[in-house]
Amino acid sequence: MRDARERAHDFFMAEMERLASHLEQVNFGAYVDLLQRPIRLAFLNWLGGLFRGIGIGVGFTLVASAIILVLEWVAVLNLPVIGKYIAEIVRMVQAELHTPTV
Repeated sequence: MRDARERAHDFFMAEMERLASHLEQVNFGAYVDLLQRPIRLAFLNWLGGLFRGIGIGVGFTLVASAIILVLEWVAVLNLPVIGKYIAEIVRMVQAELHTPTV
């Protein structure tokens, strides 16, 4: 009976050590600390959202400008069918860029 208890105790202690090691690896203490300070959690979420929004804005601007450059290049090639439509799109974009905003 004593041997079975010792084995169970040893198994339990080994599992507890494994669990403690895993919790240290995933930085569980910092997560619990963050949950105990909800104002800091809200601020970090707000800051993350702000930077995501800025990144999306900058990324979209770069992609859109690259598309416009490609369309201008295709318009310069003066392809008969596609060139007219692309030239019109480029003119509309350029007119919108030069329109003053309030």
